[in-house]
Amino acid sequence: MRGVIEHYKAARAELTATGSPFEVVRENVMGSDILVYKSAPPNIRVLWESTAVHGDKDYIVYEDERYTYAEIHSQVRRLAVYLQAHGAAPGTRVALAMRNYPEWVVGYWACVSIGVAAVGVNAWWTAPEMEYALSDSNPVIFIGDDERLERLAQLGGRADMHVVAVRSERVVQANGARWSDVLATADPGSLPAVSIDPEDDATIFYTSGTTGFPKGAQLTHRGSVSNILNLVAMTTASSMAEQKAIAAGDVPAPAAPAEPRPPVFFAPTPLFHVTACNCILHPATLSGAKVVFTYKWDPGRALELIEREKVTNFSGVPTMSRELLLHPDWPKRDTSSLQGMGGGGAALQPDLVHKIAGALKGGQPSTGYGMTETHGIITANAARLYLAKPESCGPLVPTLESKLVDEEGRDLPADPGTVGVLCVRGAVVIKGYLNRADATADSIRDGWLNTGDIARIDGDGFVYLVDRAKDMVIRGGENVYCSEVEAAIYNHDAIAEAIVFGVPDERLGEEVAAALLLKPGAALTEDELRTFLSSSLAKHKIPSRVWFRTEPIPRNANGKFLKREVRKELVGE
Repeated sequence: MRGVIEHYKAARAELTATGSPFEVVRENVMGSDILVYKSAPPNIRVLWESTAVHGDKDYIVYEDERYTYAEIHSQVRRLAVYLQAHGAAPGTRVALAMRNYPEWVVGYWACVSIGVAAVGVNAWWTAPEMEYALSDSNPVIFIGDDERLERLAQLGGRADMHVVAVRSERVVQANGARWSDVLATADPGSLPAVSIDPEDDATIFYTSGTTGFPKGAQLTHRGSVSNILNLVAMTTASSMAEQKAIAAGDVPAPAAPAEPRPPVFFAPTPLFHVTACNCILHPATLSGAKVVFTYKWDPGRALELIEREKVTNFSGVPTMSRELLLHPDWPKRDTSSLQGMGGGGAALQPDLVHKIAGALKGGQPSTGYGMTETHGIITANAARLYLAKPESCGPLVPTLESKLVDEEGRDLPADPGTVGVLCVRGAVVIKGYLNRADATADSIRDGWLNTGDIARIDGDGFVYLVDRAKDMVIRGGENVYCSEVEAAIYNHDAIAEAIVFGVPDERLGEEVAAALLLKPGAALTEDELRTFLSSSLAKHKIPSRVWFRTEPIPRNANGKFLKREVRKELVGE
């Protein structure tokens, strides 16, 4: 596998060199010298308009509904004119509050195409949480489905917002309308003419923190375009490396060329987060692919749609991939179309990397590490590279540079063995947090974003996530990284879900604890687990307290386990 890594490094250098389509240069943006793509389009509207050539190709599949590129483009044009007529202008915001309906996609492209920031309202929010976000972002228009409209009604409505009701029979307020009213307008044939600067807000996505009020991250047109190009560049470099390795005889050539398949993306996570919007919808749309959505996450239904729509790319949080592989319908469904399976949002445990590789007939595992604050991915790892370094989330994207700092923010030596808090700088770092200058200054200093993640970087530039800085257990002065313990636990065949966290201990300060969900029919005791872990973990890392759950571990809207909630439930703090 060493040869593949060297070929990848050579491919990256070739891909971003002077004169190449992905040439990377330094540019002063908002006071910081950062890495940018020299030939990047100025805004997302340019990219959206370029997809009109896909015409009658399938674009959006939602359950049993189907829409072509031409149909969605027509709806986007009509909505764009409608939004302008009801107060939406460059610099204003429009709230999108619904499930992963086709209307969310239409609303998004209409907003970014006329210089209006799309506010992704978390569909899981309670009425008070929604009230906070609406007061914080102050949208002029609210486009919401029945459930979100119900919560809006609980707040007494907002006279300052024009409300558009989606898939709802609810009586709309006096200054409201129905989605059908928008579609009843004439197609203008083109988008309204507007001027959009690369640094203008494209989206306001609220961070998925589990404590306190969320912060509205300001995602710009430059950052969103750069993330798309990063995704394409990383995929292209991986493909180039594969071809170089085959040509050099470092890896065997495939016995027969893989059957070319039209790209079909499955988007199982919410569109109000960067994973589904920026990392699935954006690149899929640009490539003319079909995107599949469901009413809610259900692994059985997902397998049915993967078979029916011949899905080629599945990208969710790791727990979703694990649930697909564990589902009794996995061997019964035709999943041969899958060429990539994985995702981000949390570390993909090493055992799952190899399980995906073994389960896919014509594909490979993949992962992406990123944040809302970086418009999407920070690193990516896939195929042979991933199998060579399954514990790594991959190398940095071309428009980011990195450094490690200590808890006081001081730079650490750039040595392969150094472990510290990862900071990144580049075109994909957000402008800041809406109305939160203090939080912006705390997180972004001289252009460097403090990710809050503890990491190390090897000699090849591959990043290894050790843990979240706030999720580390300090047991008797020894640091225990939760992700390492979780990865070891997942190697046991009885485990379906696992989280590791710290609990108070009078003598040691903290002890390591775990909450587990076993696979149906499996049996495991605490002593058996500890005996199993003793072969791979130091004694101080093995959980001293273990809880076996009968229900799945709760998750937030983006599919991440709610560790703090479980910890509070079990230990009362």
